[in-house]
Amino acid sequence: MLALSAAPARSSEAATADDTARFLAGLPPSPNSPLEALAKDSAWQSHARYFDSIFAREESAQLSKVREFSKKYLTDKRDTMLYMFSGPDFLYATSFFPNASTYVLAGLEPVGAVPDLSSLSPLVINGALRNLEISTGSLLSFSFFITQNMKTQLREGPVYGTLPVLYVFLARTGKTIHEVNFVSLDEYGDFQIADEVAANDVDTKKPVRSSPYSAAPGVKIVFSDGTGPKQTLYYFSTNLADGSFERSGFSAFLAKLGPADSFIKSASYLLHKAHFASVRKLLLDTSAIILQDDSGIPLAYFEAKKWRLQAFGHYAGPISMFANFYQPRMAEVFQGASPIEFGIGYRWRKNESNLLFAQKESTPTSDEEVTPYSQADVNATGTAAPSPKKTRKRVETEATRSLGCRIAKVFPFCW
Repeated sequence: MLALSAAPARSSEAATADDTARFLAGLPPSPNSPLEALAKDSAWQSHARYFDSIFAREESAQLSKVREFSKKYLTDKRDTMLYMFSGPDFLYATSFFPNASTYVLAGLEPVGAVPDLSSLSPLVINGALRNLEISTGSLLSFSFFITQNMKTQLREGPVYGTLPVLYVFLARTGKTIHEVNFVSLDEYGDFQIADEVAANDVDTKKPVRSSPYSAAPGVKIVFSDGTGPKQTLYYFSTNLADGSFERSGFSAFLAKLGPADSFIKSASYLLHKAHFASVRKLLLDTSAIILQDDSGIPLAYFEAKKWRLQAFGHYAGPISMFANFYQPRMAEVFQGASPIEFGIGYRWRKNESNLLFAQKESTPTSDEEVTPYSQADVNATGTAAPSPKKTRKRVETEATRSLGCRIAKVFPFCW
């Protein structure tokens, strides 16, 4: 057990959000920061060594290879990046989509808070650092957060929620934090800084909504990568199920952002279920590309005349707890798929992982009419079942062979 030094004298100035993020991430705060003395504590130094080691391993085994994949295949990108069911996983968001000007992450996990660390006792600080090590452990080991664990890990202590985890990932990916504000949404999808009192809007007759206690509380973080342009990260704590998704204003907020790049992984196959139809439809309508593992949108929802699909990795089917979401057609789509050099999703081992890259096309891939599946062809998992009464054509396009990739077969669906 590491000895804890006495609490240092408090500075008259609170530490900046950037220094706080660096401290929590096990990186030294700036000189003369109020947190500089706390970083001399042996418990913090042990925390810093642990994060140095685990992030170095993650960089070598995963993140460097994710960035190589992004550079090679994700060449046409939008300014907005959407990551639903993400929790605080900014790490993979920025690794796949490093140049987005706006990131929008969403999950059930609370936004949380990070108080002035210099006001906390060494025992409480040490507990917060240890909790961060535990709460980031599954993502850094398996590439995803374990939902059940986050229900307790992100709700303990004065430093809690997704915010401290976001701080860690921002700092460890070399970002500088410039501004942090808590925000809330109204049903129109308009947001305000949570501490500000809005006046009545004369034009739209919207009522005053000054309370931060909305159905989609969030945080807005403005940051930059070195001397690069400023970027914005939003995280909203909200229920994405039908009804809640619309009432919270989050659906309206997303609709205002325009074409986006979307990423989905380890999403508990929720987008296969009927009561997540609204968020599924929004992603299909607003996304220019969707990069996902098989826990994302079922293959059947990608229409042949709108999407070009490219398969990477190996489709081994869902893990046992999600076995009923097996998609028979995915095995055919992944025949001859290009390999990926990293592991991702529930099948996190490198040679078992899968990614499907869907690009929306502005023009049809074929002049031939393709008979769509009927709604009756869709089974409980959202995948299309064969129908002997219909003729189905497959549209297949070969990618440039120098890229070493193959566009997978696409199957039409109409809902």
